[in-house]
Amino acid sequence: DLQCITINHSGGLAATASGKGTLIRVFDLKTRLLVIELRRGTDTATVQSITFNEDSSYLCASSDKGTVHIFAIKNPELNKRLTVANVGYLGRYAGSQWGMTSFTLRSECPCICVFAPPGSTPGTAVRNAVIALCFDGTYHKYVLTADGNCNRESYNVFLDVTQDLEI
Repeated sequence: DLQCITINHSGGLAATASGKGTLIRVFDLKTRLLVIELRRGTDTATVQSITFNEDSSYLCASSDKGTVHIFAIKNPELNKRLTVANVGYLGRYAGSQWGMTSFTLRSECPCICVFAPPGSTPGTAVRNAVIALCFDGTYHKYVLTADGNCNRESYNVFLDVTQDLEI
Protein backbone atom coordinates (compact mmCIF):
# COMPACT_ATOMS: atom_id res chain seq x y z
CA ASP A 1 0.00 0.00 0.00
CA LEU A 2 1.13 3.53 -0.84
CA GLN A 3 -0.25 6.73 0.58
CA CYS A 4 1.95 9.33 -1.13
CA ILE A 5 4.20 9.42 -4.20
CA THR A 6 6.32 12.02 -5.96
CA ILE A 7 8.83 12.31 -8.81
CA ASN A 8 12.02 14.38 -8.75
CA HIS A 9 12.63 17.35 -11.06
CA SER A 10 14.47 15.35 -13.74
CA GLY A 11 11.94 12.52 -13.73
CA GLY A 12 14.56 9.90 -12.85
CA LEU A 13 13.61 9.17 -9.23
CA ALA A 14 10.34 8.42 -7.48
CA ALA A 15 9.70 8.49 -3.73
CA THR A 16 6.85 6.61 -2.09
CA ALA A 17 5.43 6.56 1.44
CA SER A 18 4.30 3.21 2.83
CA GLY A 19 0.70 2.62 3.84
CA LYS A 20 1.62 3.01 7.52
CA GLY A 21 3.62 6.16 6.76
CA THR A 22 6.69 4.84 8.54
CA LEU A 23 8.89 4.16 5.50
CA ILE A 24 9.82 6.26 2.51
CA ARG A 25 11.43 4.47 -0.41
CA VAL A 26 13.27 6.12 -3.30
CA PHE A 27 13.42 4.25 -6.61
CA ASP A 28 15.43 4.77 -9.80
CA LEU A 29 12.74 4.88 -12.50
CA LYS A 30 15.07 3.76 -15.29
CA THR A 31 16.38 0.63 -13.54
CA ARG A 32 13.32 0.19 -11.26
CA LEU A 33 15.72 -0.50 -8.37
CA LEU A 34 15.45 0.71 -4.79
CA VAL A 35 17.96 3.53 -4.22
CA ILE A 36 17.40 4.08 -0.51
CA GLU A 37 14.89 3.22 2.22
CA LEU A 38 14.25 5.87 4.87
CA ARG A 39 12.35 5.73 8.14
CA ARG A 40 10.01 8.63 8.97
CA GLY A 41 9.12 7.26 12.38
CA THR A 42 7.73 4.26 14.23
CA ASP A 43 4.16 5.46 14.79
CA THR A 44 1.64 5.11 11.98
CA ALA A 45 1.12 8.47 10.27
CA THR A 46 -0.47 9.99 7.20
CA VAL A 47 2.30 11.33 4.96
CA GLN A 48 0.89 14.47 3.37
CA SER A 49 3.72 15.45 1.04
CA ILE A 50 7.10 14.25 -0.18
CA THR A 51 9.39 16.52 -2.20
CA PHE A 52 12.91 16.36 -3.65
CA ASN A 53 15.12 19.43 -3.74
CA GLU A 54 16.30 20.70 -7.13
CA ASP A 55 19.27 18.33 -7.53
CA SER A 56 17.66 15.42 -5.60
CA SER A 57 20.33 15.47 -2.91
CA TYR A 58 17.65 15.93 -0.23
CA LEU A 59 14.06 14.86 0.28
CA CYS A 60 11.52 16.26 2.75
CA ALA A 61 8.32 14.68 3.98
CA SER A 62 5.49 16.06 6.09
CA SER A 63 2.98 14.06 8.10
CA ASP A 64 -0.07 14.49 10.29
CA LYS A 65 2.23 14.12 13.31
CA GLY A 66 3.20 17.76 12.80
CA THR A 67 6.75 17.04 11.72
CA VAL A 68 8.70 17.69 8.57
CA HIS A 69 11.61 15.28 8.11
CA ILE A 70 14.58 16.02 5.87
CA PHE A 71 16.64 13.14 4.48
CA ALA A 72 19.97 13.12 2.64
CA ILE A 73 19.71 11.11 -0.58
CA LYS A 74 23.06 11.67 -2.32
CA ASN A 75 25.08 11.64 0.92
CA PRO A 76 23.20 9.15 3.12
CA GLU A 77 25.95 9.21 5.76
CA LEU A 78 24.30 12.44 6.94
CA ASN A 79 21.15 10.53 7.95
CA LYS A 80 20.86 9.35 11.54
CA ARG A 81 20.99 5.68 12.47
CA LEU A 82 20.35 3.79 15.68
CA THR A 83 23.42 3.41 17.86
CA VAL A 84 22.44 -0.22 18.46
CA ALA A 85 22.39 -1.01 14.73
CA ASN A 86 24.53 -4.13 15.20
CA VAL A 87 22.03 -5.83 17.51
CA GLY A 88 20.71 -8.74 15.45
CA TYR A 89 17.27 -9.21 17.01
CA LEU A 90 16.12 -5.77 15.81
CA GLY A 91 16.37 -6.94 12.19
CA ARG A 92 16.07 -4.41 9.36
CA TYR A 93 14.71 -1.81 11.78
CA ALA A 94 18.13 -1.47 13.39
CA GLY A 95 19.77 -0.55 10.09
CA SER A 96 17.15 2.04 9.17
CA GLN A 97 18.18 5.48 8.05
CA TRP A 98 16.31 8.21 9.89
CA GLY A 99 16.06 11.84 8.80
CA MET A 100 19.19 13.93 9.11
CA THR A 101 17.04 16.63 10.72
CA SER A 102 13.42 17.61 11.26
CA PHE A 103 11.28 20.42 12.53
CA THR A 104 7.90 20.46 14.22
CA LEU A 105 4.75 22.28 13.19
CA ARG A 106 1.30 22.13 14.74
CA SER A 107 0.23 18.52 15.18
CA GLU A 108 -2.67 17.19 13.13
CA CYS A 109 -2.70 20.22 10.85
CA PRO A 110 -2.20 19.14 7.23
CA CYS A 111 0.62 20.83 5.36
CA ILE A 112 2.67 20.54 2.22
CA CYS A 113 6.41 21.07 2.13
CA VAL A 114 8.73 22.09 -0.69
CA PHE A 115 12.34 23.10 -1.05
CA ALA A 116 12.75 26.80 -1.76
CA PRO A 117 14.59 27.60 -4.98
CA PRO A 118 18.34 28.24 -4.55
CA GLY A 119 19.03 31.90 -3.83
CA SER A 120 15.53 32.54 -2.50
CA THR A 121 16.97 33.79 0.77
CA PRO A 122 18.16 37.34 -0.03
CA GLY A 123 21.67 38.26 1.05
CA THR A 124 22.75 34.69 1.74
CA ALA A 125 24.19 31.78 -0.17
CA VAL A 126 21.53 29.42 1.18
CA ARG A 127 21.06 26.48 -1.13
CA ASN A 128 18.51 24.51 0.81
CA ALA A 129 15.54 25.89 2.64
CA VAL A 130 12.25 24.12 3.26
CA ILE A 131 8.90 25.88 3.12
CA ALA A 132 5.86 24.37 4.82
CA LEU A 133 2.44 25.73 3.98
CA CYS A 134 -0.23 24.61 6.44
CA PHE A 135 -4.00 24.36 6.19
CA ASP A 136 -4.30 26.55 9.28
CA GLY A 137 -3.08 29.46 7.13
CA THR A 138 0.53 29.50 8.33
CA TYR A 139 3.78 29.74 6.35
CA HIS A 140 7.05 28.39 7.77
CA LYS A 141 10.53 28.64 6.22
CA TYR A 142 13.42 26.63 7.67
CA VAL A 143 17.01 26.83 6.47
CA LEU A 144 19.35 23.84 6.52
CA THR A 145 22.61 24.73 8.23
CA ALA A 146 26.06 23.41 7.35
CA ASP A 147 26.01 21.16 10.44
CA GLY A 148 22.78 19.46 9.30
CA ASN A 149 20.28 21.27 11.51
CA CYS A 150 17.27 23.42 10.68
CA ASN A 151 16.71 26.99 11.79
CA ARG A 152 13.41 28.79 11.33
CA GLU A 153 13.97 31.81 9.14
CA SER A 154 10.43 33.05 8.82
CA TYR A 155 6.89 32.46 9.95
CA ASN A 156 3.73 34.21 8.88
CA VAL A 157 -0.02 33.83 8.91
CA PHE A 158 -1.11 34.35 5.31
CA LEU A 159 -4.77 33.51 5.76
CA ASP A 160 -7.11 33.80 8.71
CA VAL A 161 -9.01 30.55 8.32
CA THR A 162 -11.60 31.59 10.90
CA GLN A 163 -13.06 34.21 8.55
CA ASP A 164 -15.10 33.44 5.46
CA LEU A 165 -13.76 34.94 2.27
CA GLU A 166 -16.17 36.75 0.01
CA ILE A 167 -15.54 36.37 -3.68
